[in-house]
Amino acid sequence: QVQLVESGGGLVQAGGSLRLSCAASGSTSRFGVLSWYRQAPGKQRELVATVTSADRKDYADSVKGRFTISRDNAKNTVDLQMNSLKFEDTAVYYCYAKKWVAMQVFDYWGQGTQVTVSS
Repeated sequence: QVQLVESGGGLVQAGGSLRLSCAASGSTSRFGVLSWYRQAPGKQRELVATVTSADRKDYADSVKGRFTISRDNAKNTVDLQMNSLKFEDTAVYYCYAKKWVAMQVFDYWGQGTQVTVSS
């Protein structure tokens, strides 16, 4: 059973930075997709950033130029560097991993880490 454990959340002032890290219990090289999602109070969970096994990266328009996703298969981690944080970035951030095995899709979620940006 794969486990994803996030860390690095906290309270930061607007304009500040935080780095989130997600550690997988197994090898991240098995995952075709690693992503960060977030969910603010009263809102739906939304995709923030994705990195594929080919190291292709995509970002939500709201975070482009401010956030950077990176994966380290040697350390089995996927990180999210968040700069120039805004009040509206306040949310619970979740790590997500997807892999394909014999035409079946398996996906996994972390427990979430709270990011609070004070204005």
